[in-house]
Amino acid sequence: QVQLVESGGELMQAGGSLRLSCAASGSIFRINAMAWYRQAPGKQRELVAVITSGGSAIYADSVKGRFTISRDNTKNTLYLQMNSLKPEDTAVYYCNANIQRNGYTLANTYWGQGTQVTVSS
Repeated sequence: QVQLVESGGELMQAGGSLRLSCAASGSIFRINAMAWYRQAPGKQRELVAVITSGGSAIYADSVKGRFTISRDNTKNTLYLQMNSLKPEDTAVYYCNANIQRNGYTLANTYWGQGTQVTVSS
């Protein structure tokens, strides 16, 4: 079994900063790309940022320059540093990871349960 558990979401004022974490646990051989997605009420889930196992990252235009994705491979943990928060950043944020459970199987994609971020104006 593999689990992704997010934490760090809370109610913030616009302009503030917040850091989300996502810890992967269970039977893990290798973690490939990891990503953050978000879903606002009434909207489709959208990609926020993705990071490769080597640390290369890409961002959605809406968060570029404000959010930073990072990972600690020794702890199997993904982070999202969110600065200059805006009300439109309000959403449930989900962790996503491509994980290989052992050396004999293909990798699968796993999702966390989500953490709520609310930004008030």
